[in-house]
Amino acid sequence: MTKKLKKRSWMRWIVFLIALEIIAISINFFYGPINIAAGGSTGISILVDAVWGINRSITVFIVNVLMLILAAIFLGKTTTKNVALGSFLLPVLMEITPSFKVTNNDLLAVIYGGALMGLGVSLLYRVNASSGGTTIPPMIIKKYFFINPAISLLCIDMIIIFLNIFVDGLNAFFLAAFSQVVTAITMNFAEAGFDRKYQVRIMSNNHFEEIKDMLMKEYDGLTVYNVVGGYSEEDKQQILIVVDTRDYGPLISKIHEIDDNAFIITDTVVSVHGGKWGL
Repeated sequence: MTKKLKKRSWMRWIVFLIALEIIAISINFFYGPINIAAGGSTGISILVDAVWGINRSITVFIVNVLMLILAAIFLGKTTTKNVALGSFLLPVLMEITPSFKVTNNDLLAVIYGGALMGLGVSLLYRVNASSGGTTIPPMIIKKYFFINPAISLLCIDMIIIFLNIFVDGLNAFFLAAFSQVVTAITMNFAEAGFDRKYQVRIMSNNHFEEIKDMLMKEYDGLTVYNVVGGYSEEDKQQILIVVDTRDYGPLISKIHEIDDNAFIITDTVVSVHGGKWGL
C-alpha cells in the first residue's frame, strides 16, 4: 500500500486528509464532550477548554505553531516542512467538524475515541505524515539526547493524562489512560493488518519426504532449509510454510497423520508480501 501511495500523490493527499479528519472526529465527538485528555496537543486543548472555555481548535493551533517554531530552531527546515501542513490543517478540521456528545457512556466514548485516534495516526504514518504538535519535542530529544522518541512521547502524553486528575477527577485520569491502551492496540492492528498468518517450521526424522510431498500437493509454496542438529550434529532439512489462520489446524492434523513425532514450531506473522500473497 505504501508504494502505491508514493506513486499516486493524489491518493496520498486523500489519505492524509481522511486521517486528520478521523482525528478531529475522535476529539469533537468523543474526547472533547466528556473532557478526557488522552495526550497530544488535542489533549492540551481539551484541558484548556474545560478550565478556561477556550475553543479547542484555537489551542491546538497555538500549541502547534509553538512546536513548529521549536522544530525550525532545532530540527531544520526539512522536518519543519514535513509537519507544517498537518499542524495547520488539524485545527482547521477541528473547527469545521461539528462537536457534540455521541454517547452518554464515558467508557464507550473513550473506546471509540481511542480506536479512531489510533486509526487516524496509523494512516498518517502510512503516508509518512504527521499532525505535528507534541510529536516534535521527542524528535528534538532524540537528536540531542539519543532517547527513543516513543519513550519521550509516552512521557509527554502521560503528563497530559495525569493532568486530568486536577481538571475532572481521578475517574477522568483512568479513562484517559485506558484510551491510550485502546489507541495502541488499534495502531498495532491498523499498521500490521488484521489478516495475521502462521509461519510453520517442520522437521521429521523418518517421514520428511512424505510430509514435503503432501505439502507440495495441497499448499502453495514452501521453502526447504538445510540445518544441523545441535545434539546429533547431523545434517537435516527443515520445511518452512506460511498459511492462513483458518488453515493452521488442518495443516497440523495432516502432518501428524504422517508423523506423530514431527517437530513443529509455529510463529505468528503480521504481514506477508510477494508471491500468492500479493502486496
